[in-house]
Amino acid sequence: MTLFPEMITGSLSNSITGRASDKGFISFNAVNIRDYSNDIKHHKVDDYTYGGGAGMLMQAQPIYDCFISIKDEILKRGGKSPRVIYVTPQGAVFNQKMAQEFATEEDIVFLCGHYEGVDERVLEEIVTDYVSIGDYVLTGGELPAMVMIDAISRLVPGVLNNDESAMTESFNNNLLEYPQYSRPEEWMGKKVPAILLSGDHKKVDEWRLEKSIERTMERRPDLYEKYLAENPPKPPKKKRRRRKADPEISSEQVTGDKTINTENGE
Repeated sequence: MTLFPEMITGSLSNSITGRASDKGFISFNAVNIRDYSNDIKHHKVDDYTYGGGAGMLMQAQPIYDCFISIKDEILKRGGKSPRVIYVTPQGAVFNQKMAQEFATEEDIVFLCGHYEGVDERVLEEIVTDYVSIGDYVLTGGELPAMVMIDAISRLVPGVLNNDESAMTESFNNNLLEYPQYSRPEEWMGKKVPAILLSGDHKKVDEWRLEKSIERTMERRPDLYEKYLAENPPKPPKKKRRRRKADPEISSEQVTGDKTINTENGE
């Protein structure tokens, strides 16, 4: 739900999301809120705020009517009432866990605000999730919505050519991604780590996990703390103390619960 649908469609029709849309793994529909304006001549959707203050506010009715139209289409094809994400700096900060959760939804509606924001009453009526992409303010919700759409889409099965890549990237299991290398083997005096050329997949996996942990600890200590909380280090195994042989029975052999004294030939 946007005032600038061409901004959405123009961006998402390229690269991975564009190819995924062409193949039918995902689909996008940018709906112009102005089409639901009561102002037939100018398609106005904003007005002054009650109580004064600078700037204009998006009105409730056009947004509500726009949403109802979308919801009716979804229900008509057998879907359920969709989650509605309002893109706002006041929301919870978007992360990979959210992306994974939203990727399981059949339909998601993004409400992109503009001007000084949106009339609170329509937010209370239709919004299920308030989400931000960071602690800063942009001119509108389209760019944050596209950031989230991109992150969510690549977790939908089939969107990425190699589904495993989504499981090994940064933020999976609260770890940053390990360093990666490509040809040539040496560039500007820097060589590819020998372990990656060894062909030993087990050792490569161990090296990558080690580097992911090191990188996360160095660059994102907040994530590292979460990783430790979910993956506490295993306590070191206690060394079993060997019992010293009793001189008086040193010549005995013990088998099961039966003792044989070799000195007496018994």
